[in-house]
Amino acid sequence: MLNVPSPSFPAARSQQRVAASGQSGRNKVALKPGHSLMDWIRFSKSATDLTGLRGRLIEVTQEELQRHNTRNDCWTCIRGMVYNVTPYMDYHPGGEEELMKAAGIDGTDLFDQVHRWVNYESMLKECLVGRMATAVIKGKHTSTHCRFTADGTRQNICHEEKKKTACASCSLSSTVHNVPLVGKIQVSIRKQAKGKWSSLGLPLELHNTFLRKKDRALHYRDCVLVSKTEVNHNTHVFRLQLPRGTVMHVPVGKHVYLKALAQGTEVVRPYTPVDQSLVGAPQDPDLYLMIKVYPDGVFTSHLSSLHVGDCLPVSGPEGTFSLRPLRDVTDLYLFAAGTGFTPMARLIQLALQDMDAIRKTKLLFLNRREEDILWRRQLDELAAHSDRFQVDYVLSDPCEGWTGRTGRVDESMLQDFLTRPHGSKCYVCVCGPAAFTELTMGLLKQQGFSEEELHAFQG
Repeated sequence: MLNVPSPSFPAARSQQRVAASGQSGRNKVALKPGHSLMDWIRFSKSATDLTGLRGRLIEVTQEELQRHNTRNDCWTCIRGMVYNVTPYMDYHPGGEEELMKAAGIDGTDLFDQVHRWVNYESMLKECLVGRMATAVIKGKHTSTHCRFTADGTRQNICHEEKKKTACASCSLSSTVHNVPLVGKIQVSIRKQAKGKWSSLGLPLELHNTFLRKKDRALHYRDCVLVSKTEVNHNTHVFRLQLPRGTVMHVPVGKHVYLKALAQGTEVVRPYTPVDQSLVGAPQDPDLYLMIKVYPDGVFTSHLSSLHVGDCLPVSGPEGTFSLRPLRDVTDLYLFAAGTGFTPMARLIQLALQDMDAIRKTKLLFLNRREEDILWRRQLDELAAHSDRFQVDYVLSDPCEGWTGRTGRVDESMLQDFLTRPHGSKCYVCVCGPAAFTELTMGLLKQQGFSEEELHAFQG
């Protein structure tokens, strides 16, 4: 549903990605001129009344929310807060169709399915209508309702005995009079000696909750930029050092989020870490991110302006990719376009070093020009020294001396690249711009590949 836009999002040659196979991906739409991220920031700060309530905040009932369900009058609720997203329609990179899916209803689940990491509170703070009205919960012999106190704490109020307790949806150890709960957990830990364990550091923000991981906000760590290494004319590897005493393992196929402030609005982008090298470099606790810098990109321009020693907030690992389907695979096919190569880098290394059952790993790497190919020397060296790895390059705008494949991905290219030896078990991964990924996934299904044999990386 809601996500963070960027100028001309997705920008030309952008490497934003769609959801994994089997998940609901998003179609990007071309934004009208003057409707970039920066345009939205300027518009939202122009003192224009974006709610239609002249600065008032109201309590919204379910019936009132449902009445605002049209293109020109669209309200939605996210985590108990109601926003008038009508002014945001033309700025949303997924188009009005995506926003209208949550028109007049609670859109929290729809929002979380796409980008739960987006700071919608910052993006839509000028569109805030108010808070949802208290919900009635029917009990066994009586009823209770939830309300928010002045400090934001949610409480249950028992009408029969006027007891106040913590809301059952906020704490599993709470008790609500005559309201059946799914379960209760109460944990008591007593220290043998009084005093504070000062040597063990400070607790995390959510250390005392039982929230599911998917329902928690992302936890960011301030990492230090150690170096920027040029890969080609517009791509660098950013090396980030974790805070002292911090260990963070990012599994193969997972990504992290970086965030920054752009004119007072928080902007977040996903990036997939790479290793130092494709050929067995020693393990390094630092994070290496291969990032293409766009001259007019809000976020990458900020990254490019950072100096060694500057801090950058980095989230923990996220993503849906699992290594489980690779256990019995004999032939691994990888389709990458541009910086869609980043998740493939660690997959190649894993397949060649740790998965002996994979007899062949083949990478089809599509780019615009020859100078755009990332880590070409390393890929060529790896292919020359390993009979289990093969790489083919495809250029859409080749120079006169180019002798390799040309054009864009199509049925004949897939038929030529893909082979299914007798008795083999194949798996295919795809990553690149949304249009490339959607086209390639469709062609692969036409070739007879099942959902269980395909994965499209989500960025």
